[in-house]
Amino acid sequence: MKRRKGERLDALKRGHGFGNKIFVEQVWWPLAGHFHGLHPEYEVKDGRGKSYFVDFMWLTGDARIVFEIMDYGSHGTDRTKYRLDLNRELFLQSQDCRVYSIALDELKENPSFILSMLRHILTPYLAAMNGSTGTVERQYDRMERELMRIAIRHNRLIRPKEAARQLELHNMTVIKYCRRLVEKGKFRAVTRGESQRVMYYEYIGTMQSPDLI
Repeated sequence: MKRRKGERLDALKRGHGFGNKIFVEQVWWPLAGHFHGLHPEYEVKDGRGKSYFVDFMWLTGDARIVFEIMDYGSHGTDRTKYRLDLNRELFLQSQDCRVYSIALDELKENPSFILSMLRHILTPYLAAMNGSTGTVERQYDRMERELMRIAIRHNRLIRPKEAARQLELHNMTVIKYCRRLVEKGKFRAVTRGESQRVMYYEYIGTMQSPDLI
């Protein structure tokens, strides 16, 4: 505390809030069973140097996932505060954060619902993480993961020429990675005619695969 001042010091003095404690006890611990990468009152600075303190930031692999516990009394009755909260959420998303806002009333009255929803959302991330070390173990490199995600966004289909244009890569580079994913059992080459020319590739993995993380 001697090394902190301003909002950083105030956050230390306040300690964990009521909603944050419920989230950790009723949702996070039953869901994950560890605290690897989970940071309370995490500071994020905008381009002007202004600090935002989010309730929780979970850093796992390349992902930055924010959990905000929203109390109606502090967020719903003051229009200016409400506006600033929404602006903060937009800013965080602009910084490549995934933001999940959780109602404090729902957390108190029905934590099993929050737990169920977050289990569905976070299962791929938790499955990709080594629970004992907190590290993400990957079988696919960054380009392979990106191609699988592109295919999912296009009804599981990916055309190398279009993907190459989107990723600003040479067409043959994308084809090379697609062929590699075929060998690994994630893509299926779809051919046409007697020439068996490959028209596009189909993603045949699961939508919630930890390999996408």
